[in-house]
Amino acid sequence: MLTYVLKRIAVSIPVLIGITALLFVMLNVIPGDPIALLMKEHASPDVIARVRAQMHLDDPLITRYFRFLFSALQGDLGTSIKLNRSVTTLIMNAFPNTLMLAACAALVSWVIGIPAGILSAVRRGGFIDNFFMGFSLLGVSMPVFWSALLMQYVFALKLKWLPVSGFYGFEYVIMPAIVLGWSSAGVIARLTRSSLMEVMRHDYIRTARAKGLREILVINRHALQNALIPVVTIMAIQVASLLSGAVITEAIFGIPGVGRISVSAIQSRDMALLQGSVLFATVLVILGNLVADLLYAVLDPRIRHQMKGGSK
Repeated sequence: MLTYVLKRIAVSIPVLIGITALLFVMLNVIPGDPIALLMKEHASPDVIARVRAQMHLDDPLITRYFRFLFSALQGDLGTSIKLNRSVTTLIMNAFPNTLMLAACAALVSWVIGIPAGILSAVRRGGFIDNFFMGFSLLGVSMPVFWSALLMQYVFALKLKWLPVSGFYGFEYVIMPAIVLGWSSAGVIARLTRSSLMEVMRHDYIRTARAKGLREILVINRHALQNALIPVVTIMAIQVASLLSGAVITEAIFGIPGVGRISVSAIQSRDMALLQGSVLFATVLVILGNLVADLLYAVLDPRIRHQMKGGSK
């Protein structure tokens, strides 16, 4: 198992390097000077050139890239051009807010998605199936910004049950968590339904029924564990994506998280902050995929045996 984990980490290193190189090149070929944008029209060209030299922004592109890569390996993602603060510090300060939002959104999606998928598979073709699949389809197809604005209008402005925006307590997380969790729950519900229906057609399920087991025991003991294997992948990837920053949701609800930092970096062309945010998000997605693979082994002994066999 340890050898498998090390192999996956080794494979992820070229991915990280490729993403950082692509991002670095893209940010530096975009027209416009971030220093001139920061200092606006009040600074002369000589002052702008001096500041660029002090920040080593006039060095060759390849030199700046390897400097950034070497610093990132030591945990230093550079200094924000606009805020003049450490990018690592800014991201770490914002990450707990994103972590709380992601955890609540993931909980909403799991609590809604998995039971809805199971009930739809068991009652397929009936009213419950049509209701849950229609509800999940609505969540998947509705844009996040539209559902967020709709919930703000109904629950904050009209009913006054929840605050419109901000991040000063748990009640401020409820609406954004539901907005994010609803779209994720739709995907989980549909995947759970299709996977469980596929598993229920296998011979060992018919054998369990022939032994006289109740349907709920057949589902819980025999079908559900195998059906959840593909669902675990989506759940892990969704959590990683939420942790990397729910950009639109954080911007609409005024949550000072990683997503909002990324938006601010794009608006101000703060290359160091944007590079650090994207690199941080990439690492989280890779870790999410690794966790999903390890959960495979927990759910399916056959996969665990293959991992052990491959590590010899």
